[in-house]
Amino acid sequence: MKIAYLSTFYPFRGGITQFNHSLFNAFKNNHEIKAFTFTRQYPDLLFPGKTQLVTEEDAIEKIPALQILDTINPFSYVKTANKIKDFKPDLMIMKYWMPFFAPSLGYVAAQVKRSGSKVISILDNVVPHEKKFYDIPFSKYFLKRNSGFVVMSETVKNNLLALKAGARFVFHEHPLYDHFGSKMEQKEARNKLGIPQNKKVLLFFGFIRDYKGLDLLLEAMASLPDDYYLIIAGEVYGDDKKYHDLIDKLNLRTKTHINLRYIRDEEVPLFFSASDVNVLPYRSATQSGILSIAYHFDLPVLVTDVGSLKQTVESSRGGMIIPEANPEMIADKVREFFNSAREKEFVSAIQEFKKMNSWKNLAEAILAFSNEI
Repeated sequence: MKIAYLSTFYPFRGGITQFNHSLFNAFKNNHEIKAFTFTRQYPDLLFPGKTQLVTEEDAIEKIPALQILDTINPFSYVKTANKIKDFKPDLMIMKYWMPFFAPSLGYVAAQVKRSGSKVISILDNVVPHEKKFYDIPFSKYFLKRNSGFVVMSETVKNNLLALKAGARFVFHEHPLYDHFGSKMEQKEARNKLGIPQNKKVLLFFGFIRDYKGLDLLLEAMASLPDDYYLIIAGEVYGDDKKYHDLIDKLNLRTKTHINLRYIRDEEVPLFFSASDVNVLPYRSATQSGILSIAYHFDLPVLVTDVGSLKQTVESSRGGMIIPEANPEMIADKVREFFNSAREKEFVSAIQEFKKMNSWKNLAEAILAFSNEI
């Protein structure tokens, strides 16, 4: 099959790029596939992080992609659609996670679909966590211009059907990332990070935004004994002062290892290998790529009962559910996890789950679905 893949690729960095690179590689051995990406993804004014692009320190696979689409330049929409139509794909794949992208991706989708190609979008979110007045009309505009969709959570499925009744979709669990390398010995990882060996170590990992509840986890840590220890690893979207102030207010400096910066791929094994459990204290969510990274390293998880995190953890049996996103319940579930002595049970379940959720399986599911629509 001839496939055009329009989304975030190198030289952009982050979880969306990692997802796209992994899926691209699952297609490339058996199909003719070409990647198209942005010249400008977000205007600097709208991007809350330090940089959108890879740096010299980032070790990332340089999948060749044509940089052509500028999200705020409509002339580039036309140029992108024409380039993809010239390629004459049987199928165009896109990834959609924010209504900001609806005008650019929606226009290209409509033109490519009109030329006879099928258009399938992988939906991370239909309704974003941090809502704006234009979210619903923009998402409706985008959804209308697709042939079908891939959803990876019940929440996204329900949001899709609420905005586009009768939409055709295929459901598939988020595949587990497999490009981060192998797990290290826990003792070695803790030594490298300077973490005491005798602590019960929690991990909060990934881009830090308000809805992800790091403040709730910090408040929970304040109520836990001194043998509990928290690693924080990720870049803050916005001002990191409030987290430093909260850590000082709660007297947590001796109970936390703080890395409020972008974590390069080659560093990822260090943080997950040093930890006993990955905590996702989110106030809202759909699915989470962080959870799939934890499972790659056979690390159990604690997740709040939001979005489809609960569904994923229950189906995988790889951790525990925190009933509500508040400090007391987070602290209670952390204690329960360490008192339960179920780590080996969780790890065994995760290893079974990993066998079923490969990138190859997702690629095959998308192709099978494209043949049905």
